[in-house]
Amino acid sequence: MSKISMQADGTLRVPDYPTIPYITGDGVGSEVTPAMQQVVNAAVQKAYAGKRRIEWKEVLAGERAFQATGSWLPDETMDVFNEYLIGIKGPLTTPVGGGIRSLNVALRQTLDLYVCLRPVRWYTGIHTPLNEPEKVNMCIFRENTEDIYAGIEWEAGTPEAEKFYRFLRDEMGVTKVRFPETSSFGVKRYPAKGLRDWYVPPVSMRSTTIFPPLLWCIREIS
Repeated sequence: MSKISMQADGTLRVPDYPTIPYITGDGVGSEVTPAMQQVVNAAVQKAYAGKRRIEWKEVLAGERAFQATGSWLPDETMDVFNEYLIGIKGPLTTPVGGGIRSLNVALRQTLDLYVCLRPVRWYTGIHTPLNEPEKVNMCIFRENTEDIYAGIEWEAGTPEAEKFYRFLRDEMGVTKVRFPETSSFGVKRYPAKGLRDWYVPPVSMRSTTIFPPLLWCIREIS
C-alpha cells in the first residue's frame, strides 16, 4: 500500500496509487459512501486515464466498530488516519448513555482537524440569482473543535452552573438571566484580535436562555 507523505516544506507527496482510509459510517453511510467512491474513482480515471488510482482501505468507527470491537472509535482507526494522513468518513451516530459526546467531534479533536475549509465559487453554467456570480470567490474557515464543540458547559441545577451564574451576576454585572434555576451555560471565546467576526452558533448539546444575546453577533474586533 502506497502512503501519502508530508515533505519537509509541508507539501504532500502523493504516489500514483495512494491508499486512502475511509469509514463507511452509520445510517445512510452505507449508501452514500460507496456512491462517493464511485464518483471519486470516475473522476480520477477521467483525469489520469488509468495512470493513477486510489486504493481504498476501510477502517471502523460508529456502530459497526462497536459491534465488532466493543469500541465506538477504536485506537486502530485513529492510528491508520495518522499514518496515512488523508482519509474520508461517512456520517456517524452519536452514542447514548455517556462517554463520547460526538464521534465526529472526537475525530476532529484527536486528529486536530480544527478548521473546516469551505471554498465558495461559481461554476459556468450553474443557475444563480446573483447578477455577477463570477465575482464570487472566497474561502470560509469554520471552526471545528473550539466553542461549543469543546464542551465547556454546565447542566442546569449543577453546582457548576450555579457558580457560573453567581460569577455573571456578582463579578460581571449581569443584572438579569432569565430562568436562572433552569438555565444551562456554555462558554466560547472570540477569534483572534483584529479579525471581523461573523459568528453563527452550531447546535449545542444543552439549551440555555443566555446563548442568543451572547452568540449571535456581528462585530468588528479592534
